[in-house]
Amino acid sequence: MTEARPLRADAARNRKLLLAAAADEFAERGLDASVADIARRAGVGKGTVFRHFAAKDDLIAAILIDRMEELSTLGEGLIEADNAGEALREFLTAAARQRQERDLSFLAEASESMAQVTLARNRMLEALDRLVDRACEAGAIRDDITGTDVFLLMCAPNYVAGYVPNASPDLWRRYLAVIFDGLRPEGAHPLPADAPRLA
Repeated sequence: MTEARPLRADAARNRKLLLAAAADEFAERGLDASVADIARRAGVGKGTVFRHFAAKDDLIAAILIDRMEELSTLGEGLIEADNAGEALREFLTAAARQRQERDLSFLAEASESMAQVTLARNRMLEALDRLVDRACEAGAIRDDITGTDVFLLMCAPNYVAGYVPNASPDLWRRYLAVIFDGLRPEGAHPLPADAPRLA
């Protein structure tokens, strides 16, 4: 099997423009966003869209992969940080900020069966697992918390803040602080159920 050749500079630029335009369009219009509107927003023709992405589902997958790879790269770079607790907090802050800037969580269901999305998600989960394990070992968070627990809590700050009309753009930070304090070992009580396992 031959290796994929790197994109030419103009093709790479067009792909980046398309992903940004598509993310904005999906954020505004949901899954009803059309390829024509995405192309218009990116300043390219529909043919350019289809040269990069064979179908709208492929474009959705690429957006999700791009976002997860951004978090994976950050997480992997934080694994050896001196302060394991602060490293985990930095990762969670980046995840919440990403969602605050553009909440595209609804796209996950549209591409959950695509193998490349699963691979990107697994890479991100592996980085998160290692951050959580190190934070547990350092005593920064309680030792009965798992990477899956933290993954499931990642959307909570934005989700809660989303219920407040005309909320401050930084309100999610308040709830992230509440969640992180809840992860600390001080004053912790035994959890009433086992941690879930993600398929």
